[in-house]
Amino acid sequence: MRTKVEVHHLSKAFLDSKTGTHTQALSDVGLEVNEGEFLCLVGPSGCGKTTFLRILAGLEMPTSGAVYVGGRNIHAPGPDRGLVFQEFALFPWRTIAENVIFGPEIQGVPLPQQRQIADKYIELVGLAGWERKYPKELSGGMKQKVAIARALASNPEILLMDEPFGSLDAQTRNLMQAELLRIWSETKKTIIFVSHNVDEAVYLADRIAVMSARPGRIRQIFKINLERPRDRTGRDFLSYRKRILAIISEEVGELL
Repeated sequence: MRTKVEVHHLSKAFLDSKTGTHTQALSDVGLEVNEGEFLCLVGPSGCGKTTFLRILAGLEMPTSGAVYVGGRNIHAPGPDRGLVFQEFALFPWRTIAENVIFGPEIQGVPLPQQRQIADKYIELVGLAGWERKYPKELSGGMKQKVAIARALASNPEILLMDEPFGSLDAQTRNLMQAELLRIWSETKKTIIFVSHNVDEAVYLADRIAVMSARPGRIRQIFKINLERPRDRTGRDFLSYRKRILAIISEEVGELL
């Protein structure tokens, strides 16, 4: 299996301009992600998961170390990486179709092709018939489907997802997890997914990278050897959950 993302000795420190002190967010992080893999990142609050994802997206620069996507050193955002946030971040003045084609539009894709792209990805996320609606007319789950469709419309190599279902109720969240797996199986995209929810990570991931407390580093990686769809009440599922929670609890305890 071909390696898609390589992270080498990645560190990130933030400078407090008022005090002149540095906060070390990430320290010597190393990670490889395979092409087409679904990898989840979990860890204690404040461990640098979102910072790590923002560096992969090119929205933050590392203090030291490097990130490679498809062999290319990442220095800035690019169409090869799609980003989905917890906040839906849709344009309220644009219809669903207009939101979805935002990326191709700014890339200069011809209008007829834009329409084909909109139809393709709106159908993929299960929103055919809603093209002319506005975000205010959609439920939370439907808005996040639009956000996923918009990220996919630029045909990125990698989908970076930062707690995308964190604001949804439990029932909708479970439904969206199943929908995301369906979309992933159809698109074969590489997905790196940040979550605070261990149950969610075990349900979704091929592998789970557990991060330490700040400064964040990769504490342990679990390969989830469970067939899909996964039974959240099954013995093996609960065993993974228990082991991962034990590591996170240990890390949180070290902060107290």
